[in-house]
Parts: sequence; C-alpha cells; structure tokens
Amino acid sequence: MIRLALYKAAGDTYDRLIRAWTHSPYSHCELVLPDGRFVTSSPRDGGVRAKVIDQDPVVWDFLPLPWIQTAHVEQLLEQEAGAGYDWLGILGSQILPVGIQSDSRWFCSEFCAHALNADKPQRYSPGHLAEVMRWASNVLLQ
Repeated sequence: MIRLALYKAAGDTYDRLIRAWTHSPYSHCELVLPDGRFVTSSPRDGGVRAKVIDQDPVVWDFLPLPWIQTAHVEQLLEQEAGAGYDWLGILGSQILPVGIQSDSRWFCSEFCAHALNADKPQRYSPGHLAEVMRWASNVLLQ
C-alpha cells in the first residue's frame, strides 16, 4: 500500500520557513512504496529520486492511501527520476501563487500531488496535501 509520509521533525531553517509560510506542521512530503522506498523530489538530493529512509514516527507522520496503485507511482518515478528540483515552481506557485512552474522539474508536494492525480499539483504544499488526503481517506474509506 502507498503511504504519504509527512516530515515533521525540526529540520533546518528551510524547514522552519516552509512551516511558517504554509502554517503547517509539515515541511516536506514523500510517497512510501510497499518495498519501503521513499519517492519524491528533494532539494537535498537534487530532484526526483527514490531512497530508503528510516520510518521513524518521531520524524514522519504517515497517511495510508490504499486507493493509489503502486504501479502508477512506480511509472511516474521511472519517467521522472533525475528531474531537477523545481525552484521556479516554489517561487511561482507557493510564494507568489500565480501558478508558474517548470514543465521538467518538481518540488516535493507537486510531485506527490501529481502522483495522486490532483488537479494543478503545483498548488499543493505538504500541509495542504496532507489535509486533502485526510479528507479523501475519510470519504473513500467509510
């Protein structure tokens, strides 16, 4: 089952700025594949990648997304692996919400929202994506 991992640890200045700007406890998000790999776009890792990360509940909150097909996330990862981090999208969709983003780069919540079939994925911050996925879980799993 795919899970949404939401970074809640103290982190660095960048994490604190994201939390302050978005009014959220989360500064980063990833999709966790059933084999334990975390998939996202990370500025620390240069863009889109998959890697094994310790699933420490002190560091991460996890939301199960049983309606998301693993093959869909794997296919997006295969298509986009190595794509750079979308700094333009952070500026043009998050800081200045005018909907500008790169067509070939991703930021974390944009990548995850796209993988989750969200409309206008560049509009999602990690906190907003968490809110929408919690709501979807309540609706779809009742």
